Amino acid sequence: MMVLYSGTTCPYSHRSRFVLFEKGMDFEIRDVDLYNKPEDISVMNPYGQVPILVERDLILYESNIINEYIDERFPHPQLMPGDPVDRARVRLFLFNFEKELFAHVNILESRSTRINEKSLDKARNYIRDRLNQLAPIFVKNKYMLGDGFSILDVTIAPLLWRLEYYGIDLGKNAAPLLKYAERIFSRPAYIEALTPSEKVMRK
Repeated sequence: MMVLYSGTTCPYSHRSRFVLFEKGMDFEIRDVDLYNKPEDISVMNPYGQVPILVERDLILYESNIINEYIDERFPHPQLMPGDPVDRARVRLFLFNFEKELFAHVNILESRSTRINEKSLDKARNYIRDRLNQLAPIFVKNKYMLGDGFSILDVTIAPLLWRLEYYGIDLGKNAAPLLKYAERIFSRPAYIEALTPSEKVMRK
C-alpha cells in the first residue's frame, strides 16, 4: 500500500492528496507536524520536506514527481495526456507554474524572519498578475486543458484555495478563473483531500 507523508497545511502535500483521492485507490496518509517533524522525514527526504510517497522499497519526494508516478501506476482516471507531445507541453506548464507562481508561494509560506512585508507584497503581486493572465482561458475552457480534468488542475488548485489566506485579491477581471476554482473545489476528491487524517506523525 502507498503511504503519503503529508503536511495538512502544505500546498504541495495538498496536490498529492488530491491525486490519491481522484484515483480512488487504497492508500494511507500520515499527517506530519510541520513545526515538529519526525526524524524519519529527513531520512526519507534529504531536504526534510513533505510530501513523501513510500511504496515498498520506493521513496519519492517532490509533488510533481509523486503525482506523475501515481498517475502512471494507476492510470484511471488518467491525469496526464496520452500523447508524448501533449505530455511534454503539460510538463512545460508545470515547470512554468513552479517558476512563475509557486516560487512566490514559497515566500508567502516561509517562516523565515528575514522576509519582510515588502517581499511578501511583491510575491502577492506576482501571483495576482500571473493568475489574472490565466483568467481568459476559462471563458471557454472548463478546466486548464479544456473539458478534461488534468494534472495541471491538481497542481494549481492548492494555490487558488489559499488566495484569501495569502491576502491576494484578483479583482473582477478574474471572474472566469474564480468560477473555474469553484468547479475544482466542488469535486468530491478535493473535499476529501482537505480533510486531515486521524494519524499524525510526531517524534
